[in-house]
Amino acid sequence: MPSLAEISTRDAQLISDAMRLRFYPLAVERAQGCRVWDVEGREYLDFAAGWAVVNIGYGHPHFKEALLCQLERSTFASLISGMHTPALQLAEKLVALTPGDFPKKVWFGFCGSDANETVGRLLPIATGRRRLVSFIGAYHGSTAASMAMSAHAAQSHFIGGGHVVKVPYPHPYRCPFGDEIHDCAQATIRFLEDYIFKTICPPDDVAGIIVETIQSDGGDIVPPPTFLPMLADLCQRYGIYLVVDDVKVGMGRTGRMFSPEHFGVIPDVLVLGKALGNGIPLSAVVARKEILDAGTGLAIFTTAGNPLSCAAGLATLEVIEQEKLPENAAQVGTYLHQRLCALQERHPLIGDVRGMGFMQGVELVCDRQTKAPAARQAAKVVYRAFELGLLLFYVGMFSNVLEITPPLTLSKAEVDEGIAILDQALTDVEMGRVSDETIAPYAGW
Repeated sequence: MPSLAEISTRDAQLISDAMRLRFYPLAVERAQGCRVWDVEGREYLDFAAGWAVVNIGYGHPHFKEALLCQLERSTFASLISGMHTPALQLAEKLVALTPGDFPKKVWFGFCGSDANETVGRLLPIATGRRRLVSFIGAYHGSTAASMAMSAHAAQSHFIGGGHVVKVPYPHPYRCPFGDEIHDCAQATIRFLEDYIFKTICPPDDVAGIIVETIQSDGGDIVPPPTFLPMLADLCQRYGIYLVVDDVKVGMGRTGRMFSPEHFGVIPDVLVLGKALGNGIPLSAVVARKEILDAGTGLAIFTTAGNPLSCAAGLATLEVIEQEKLPENAAQVGTYLHQRLCALQERHPLIGDVRGMGFMQGVELVCDRQTKAPAARQAAKVVYRAFELGLLLFYVGMFSNVLEITPPLTLSKAEVDEGIAILDQALTDVEMGRVSDETIAPYAGW
C-alpha cells in the first residue's frame, strides 16, 4: 500500500488543480457506514458524506447487491436511441415521490451541474421567454450554463450569462437589506417584484426562477419560512416556472424526502443529483411534461441514464424509504443542532448556528457584534478536526461556515463523538494552537 506521502506526491504531479478543493491531506482507502479509513489506517467519523453525497452511508448491502445484479446484466444501454427497464423504474419512482400531481417526466444526467444546465436550456424554449432569475450566493454547478445561473464568490472570476438576473437571498443572520429589516423574506420579494421586475427584468420575459430552499454552498442559509411560499405565489401570479435546486439538500437530508415539502411548495421543476446515486454519477430533473418535452434531442449525453446509474438511484431511494432515513435525519438532526447551539454558548468564534435535519451550518465570526467573517479560523478548525478524526468542510460567500452534512444513518452516539472532536478543535484554534503555515497548502474555497 503506498504511503500518504507517496500518494500526495503523485496527486500533485497528475491531478489537475482545476478539479481540486482540498482542506486537509486525506487519502481514502475504504469506508463503511459513517466511517472512513485512510491509506495509513487512520479512522475518521464522516460529518461531510463527500459533499452530501453518501446519504445512505458507505457500503450499504442493499446498494451493493443492486449494483452487482445490474453488472451481471449490463453496464450500458443508451436512452438516446433505445430503452431499458432500470431507467423506467427509477423514473416511475421519482414521478410518484416528487411533489405535484400534474403530468411529469424525468430527464437523467450525471451531476447537478448538467441537470441545472438542462433546465436553463429548456425553459426559454418551452416558454418563449428569454430570462431567468437566480439568487446571489447560489451555486448551481460548474458547467458554463450552470455557472451563469450561479452567483457564488468562488465563481466571481467567471462572467455569468446576460440573460440571468441575480437578486439577494434572504439571509436572516446577514440580511442584504440591512440588519434593521424585520422581515428579510418580504424585503426580498418586494425588491424582486417592485424594483427588478419594474426596471431591468420584465416579468413577462422571465421563463423561470431557480432557488435553493437552503442555500448550501452559499453558507447553509435557511431562509425565513415565509420566503418559499411567497416566491411560489409570485411565480404563479406572473406565469413563471418555479425551479427548486434540491441537488445538495434533497433525498431526505432535511428531514423530508425533498426539501420543498417543508414549506408546502410544489415546484414546477425539481433538480436532483449528488445523493441520488449515493456516489454513482447520476442526476435527474423531474418537471412538468411541457418543459421536458420542449424539443427532441436538445439535452442528450451518450451514457446518461445508463442502467448501472439508474439501478444505483433506485436502490438508494429504496433504502431511504425502507430505513426511514428522513425521519432519522429529522430526529437526530434536531439533537445535532442542539449540541451545536450548546457549543455556541462556550465558543465566541461561533456567531450563528442554523440548519434543518442533517444540513447544518456553523458560522464563525471574529466578533459577534460586527459579524466580521472568521475565514482563516474556519480553515483551521476544519484542519484540526481532521487531525483529531473528524471530516467536515467549510463553505459560504466568506468561507467561514462549517458545513455538517453526515450520512443520514448517523446516530446520537456518533453526534456526541463528533461534537466532542469539534469542541476540541474550536478550543485549539481559539487558543492559537493551529498555525497559518499548517493550513497554507490547503486553499479550500
